[in-house]
Amino acid sequence: MMTRRTLFGGAIAGLGALVAARFANAPKAVAAGTFEVEHSDAEWKKLLTPEQYYVLRQEGTERPFTSPLNHEKRKGTFTCAGCDLALFASGTKFDSGTGWPSFWTAMKGAVNETKDSSFGMTRTAVECHRCGGHLGHVFDDGPKPTGLRYCMNGVALNFKPVAA
Repeated sequence: MMTRRTLFGGAIAGLGALVAARFANAPKAVAAGTFEVEHSDAEWKKLLTPEQYYVLRQEGTERPFTSPLNHEKRKGTFTCAGCDLALFASGTKFDSGTGWPSFWTAMKGAVNETKDSSFGMTRTAVECHRCGGHLGHVFDDGPKPTGLRYCMNGVALNFKPVAA
């Protein structure tokens, strides 16, 4: 039976979901003036594909299971698609089943971690140390030896195989 309380509660929940959805897709500014590699917004748009720009510069997320890097098994290094900084060694990559390339550690000094309070939760965002590009998030549900899962957007990365 529908009561005023359930009707009002449903309306408030729906309005909350609408507001959350609206702000979840709003572009987020990436800090400027604090990185070794910096470009204007127009320059980033010329240097990156639209999908790379969305992820690296607007803190977007690519669709899961769409990156060819999910299946990359060769020895090599995963680098930032924005500035080519070496970020992850292939030996730290593992299949997390999440749909994004995952690593149990980053290369020393390669990434910065920041608080991300979007989507009504607190997570740890990961950005490139050199250019500030958004890479993904790190979680504490990964394998040994660190117990971490660096869940990265494949579009934010390039792969450089070890020379034969």
